[in-house]
Amino acid sequence: MTTASEQDKKQSSRLIKKLCVFCGSSFGVRFEYREAAIQLGSHLASSGIALVYGGARVGLMGALADSVLGSGGQAIGVIPRLLVEKEIAHTALTKLHVVESMHERKALMADLADAFVLLPGGFGSWEEFCEVVTWLQLGLHPKPCGVLNVAGYYDALMSLTSHAVAEGFLPSAHRESVIVEDNPQQLLSQLATAVLPTEEKWVTTKEW
Repeated sequence: MTTASEQDKKQSSRLIKKLCVFCGSSFGVRFEYREAAIQLGSHLASSGIALVYGGARVGLMGALADSVLGSGGQAIGVIPRLLVEKEIAHTALTKLHVVESMHERKALMADLADAFVLLPGGFGSWEEFCEVVTWLQLGLHPKPCGVLNVAGYYDALMSLTSHAVAEGFLPSAHRESVIVEDNPQQLLSQLATAVLPTEEKWVTTKEW
């Protein structure tokens, strides 16, 4: 017999068909980073969730896509024409979209995905993830956002967001809406049941 709480949980869960992942085109210095990308790719494939990512075959991006494909899943890449050679576009993907600009790349990735995850990476990965989180803040999409905090890589970023809350620049509900996990499987599970903020980030008359 299904309990009321179990019914509520089932009702609140969302179907994630495609997950957009932002991550580095390098491997980083720790083997844990690559291993986490491989594990996430395997979990995506076994869960029937297609990967949406930046389309490269190098670094964590390539390891993630290869893991998805090697596990029988689908990997969809989106890459600007000017980066096809620089980032070495992955030519064995389920689908590779070649677009004309970085803006088109980010817009298409956001449109294709049902949720977003940040893996270790640099400025590009951070910028892409922060943009979709900002869009969530502004109510421009209802898609959950999560961070896979591999080997404590994003401890400093999480500390910064807590500091932003304390200093009055970030509502605590918006900080809490970003799911942070160090386990790929747990992160995927929490994305499916995440409670998204109902308060949009707009300037009020009190702040004029």
